[in-house]
Amino acid sequence: MQKILIVLLLSITFISGSNGENILKDNFTNKNEWTYIADNVMGGVSKGGVKFNSFDSDVYALLSGDVSTENNGGFIQIRRELKNIDLSRAKSIRLYARGNNEKYFIFLRTTGTILPWQYYSHEFTVNEEYNEFIMPIKDFKKSGTLLAKQINPKKITSVAIVAYGRDHVAEIYVKELEFIE
Repeated sequence: MQKILIVLLLSITFISGSNGENILKDNFTNKNEWTYIADNVMGGVSKGGVKFNSFDSDVYALLSGDVSTENNGGFIQIRRELKNIDLSRAKSIRLYARGNNEKYFIFLRTTGTILPWQYYSHEFTVNEEYNEFIMPIKDFKKSGTLLAKQINPKKITSVAIVAYGRDHVAEIYVKELEFIE
């Protein structure tokens, strides 16, 4: 009986570890950790906002608005600073989101993204149902030639959920964002 119990416990440990250990989990219960930013900081005309609401036992962030590329603009986003969080073991970002059948992005900034227009990005497309998106950090694309080819997770300073790059209506509901091993 002891051998069966040990094998069962080892199996459970292996299975739970294969899904990626949680390093940082944000389920939007502390809305003060997130900042709304739009392209008007650089002369753009996109308009939007973020609301933090709850449904059943889940809290979610709703990023919505009109994204416009007029006047060299084209983004709205919510960003969380991560400067004092050890993400050195992070391999992926897991996100649970739904929305209006549009493409959105996760932007990461690092100690090497000094200029405001520098970031690393990964795109995903939402539909009306909540879906899980797992984005390996090694697959994030750099925004310019002056950035390192790969992200060192230890150097990540912020994460953002972004509607970007084209004229469209944004409406994305995010109930969880995690950095996982």
